[in-house]
Amino acid sequence: NGAYCEARQWITLPPLASIYKLAHKSQQEHCVSQEHEIRVKKVEDMRAEGIEPWPAYRPVNATCHDVADEFQKQEHEKRTYHIAGRVVSLRYHGKSIFAHLKDRSGKVQIYLKEDLVGQERFEWWKRFVDIGDIVWCQGASFLTKMGEVTVEVTEFQLLSKCLYPLPEKFHGLTDVEIRYRQRYLDLISSDESRARFKKRSTIVRTIRQFLDGYEFVEVETPMLHPIPGGAAAKPFMTHHNALDMQLYLRIAPELYLKRLVVGGIERVYEINRNFRNEGVSTRHNPEFTMLELYVAHQDYVYAMNLVEEMFRRVAFEVNGTFKAQFGDVALDFEKPFVRLSMKQAVIQYTNCNPKDVEADAIDGLLERLKIKLAVKNASWGQKLLAIFEEVVEPQLMQPTFITEFPVEVSPLAKRNAQNPAFVDRFELFVCGMELSNSFNELNDPFDQAARFREQADARVSGDDEAHYYDADYIHALEYGLPPTVGVGVGIDRLTMLVTNTRSIRDVILFPTLKRK
Repeated sequence: NGAYCEARQWITLPPLASIYKLAHKSQQEHCVSQEHEIRVKKVEDMRAEGIEPWPAYRPVNATCHDVADEFQKQEHEKRTYHIAGRVVSLRYHGKSIFAHLKDRSGKVQIYLKEDLVGQERFEWWKRFVDIGDIVWCQGASFLTKMGEVTVEVTEFQLLSKCLYPLPEKFHGLTDVEIRYRQRYLDLISSDESRARFKKRSTIVRTIRQFLDGYEFVEVETPMLHPIPGGAAAKPFMTHHNALDMQLYLRIAPELYLKRLVVGGIERVYEINRNFRNEGVSTRHNPEFTMLELYVAHQDYVYAMNLVEEMFRRVAFEVNGTFKAQFGDVALDFEKPFVRLSMKQAVIQYTNCNPKDVEADAIDGLLERLKIKLAVKNASWGQKLLAIFEEVVEPQLMQPTFITEFPVEVSPLAKRNAQNPAFVDRFELFVCGMELSNSFNELNDPFDQAARFREQADARVSGDDEAHYYDADYIHALEYGLPPTVGVGVGIDRLTMLVTNTRSIRDVILFPTLKRK
């Protein structure tokens, strides 16, 4: 019947631990290979007897959860269940078999008795059914002496043969690499992982419902751009053969969404993928999901209030509370979010004198903080941003809006009417992560053209992440973009936050991985 290899527990001194770990892994791989051969032989035997190991579907009339739920509500009387699920446990007791089936709703125990299904069918199960197989069962529910709701099987059929053993029951899928590369195994073996991705779905659904309540229109814009734009990042490049032109996977949908606002769709949003040719870390994946929205005739203060309310709604819908735990940090989304200008944040979190952040003294502050600039001939605004990112950002634990960004680090944002050296912009930080970016959109085509030219000069000087000059977008602005505020929210990081997940790879079903 193909016995499973038990995971051997090695007890050894630390210097030998790695040696035994390799030996243990080799033993496990051998067991898996042997089990695979046994199961393939079963498939051959089944087909030799005219039995298809992957037959057509059989209709079901209930989920595993329904069986237990209806029993508790006493709605099970005289009902014959047709259920289907994966066998996740299997126990033999003489002429009886106990197993657990698992489907999308949960698990339920099934019970096969030789004198009920017949000796031939009973022996067939023993010969051919293994843990991991997907089976269909018919039967009524009853309560065992141990108090477990169980389906007494009168008929069954194998629906899909599993050719490999499942991850070990008590420890699950401990190999992180396999968990990401074979997400299906992770989902089969980990209730926690499945729950996390269900919560991700709830997050996206809640955002859509929230924005629908504010009369936003959801749209889809191009993934392939003739000119990359909308954010400062390295793009992925490709070539379109028929048109013989270079195209870029989008780094942001911003410039297309603002074209739609020009066209009269005054409240618009998109939830979709962005692509940035950058490094991989616990907080970065080359492709990631973003919400971008634009509202005409409003400003960034309105956007702050909107984002705060949206985050509050998401936290409650996902976890049933405004509180959330992220690592050692207890978050509270019910309290008003902190709001600080970038200068205020630098002064507060570096404990420096307000004069230290002025243009004639900021170099001394950089030196004291031992911060080296990546850009030559950096402006005051670039220096202030460098201090903020290096020192302040990691300390922002509770939800905090940072406002008043220098104009030179915000090439698409509108200048502040009172102080043109700054733009009307915010970024939201939680637990040291940027969760949202927003600003009053620059709608002056002459100012935008000048900033595009500055960005183009920066590219010539070696800044690979500087914007291209987008003449078509300038042309759209010349038709008139109303006063507009835009917001971006990282869906992956938001999911990390409300599910207490420390790596972005654990909230993306299929993260980008190095080729094996």
